[in-house]
Amino acid sequence: MDRILYTAMSGAKQSMDQQSVVSHNLANVDTAGFRAQLHAMRAVPVQGEAALATRTSVAASTPGSDFSPGPMATTGRELDVAIDGNGWIAVQAADGTEAYTRRGDLQVDGDGLLMVTGRPVIGEGGPIIVPLGAQLSVGADGTLSAIGEGQGPEALVDVGRIKLVDPGQAALLRGDDGLFRPAANAEGEVVPLGQDEDVRVVSGVLEGSNVSAIEAMVSMIDVARRYEMQMKVISTADESAQRANNLLSLQG
Repeated sequence: MDRILYTAMSGAKQSMDQQSVVSHNLANVDTAGFRAQLHAMRAVPVQGEAALATRTSVAASTPGSDFSPGPMATTGRELDVAIDGNGWIAVQAADGTEAYTRRGDLQVDGDGLLMVTGRPVIGEGGPIIVPLGAQLSVGADGTLSAIGEGQGPEALVDVGRIKLVDPGQAALLRGDDGLFRPAANAEGEVVPLGQDEDVRVVSGVLEGSNVSAIEAMVSMIDVARRYEMQMKVISTADESAQRANNLLSLQG
């Protein structure tokens, strides 16, 4: 019966992990620029000195993200931007390193620092600082223009340019902070991506989450039923073992 327990136990554990992923996706169904997390499972043989071919367990495969684009919603707000096609917005992570996001609801804090998701937006020379109280607009190439408070259109000046990148075929990895980074090189260093002149943004538009609420709900129900089934297998195996012990005790 231990062969049943190996499979059911590991399957139940992975079902719990998958439920966490589905719940996280569902919680971010309305988060701008969110990329759904993926979770896949595969069968692997049990390792060890007493390993047998009949003993297998369930393990998670390499987790990833769904990079398909989300729906576009027109907001009319000048500091709402969406990437047109492929590309990412560069931001400064909490540890000072460069990371990337598709979220484009830009904000200006009390010091004039351009922010998104609470992180400074990176420009050509580092975090972008704009004049307080100025009327801002964003060009297709990420250039920020400002008109000072109380001034006319003739006073329009460029105050920075958002760093836009495109990793191409290179895979980006999601960090614990929800931001994306390229994989480390052979030396273990994460090298920031360079500015891509072909990436374009659209102002007054926000890209929504690519999570489908309906699909996430169906997946949550499916995973819950799978977990219940695996727990039932464990319970059945335990009952069968107890009956076998009772039979053996009678024969003794």
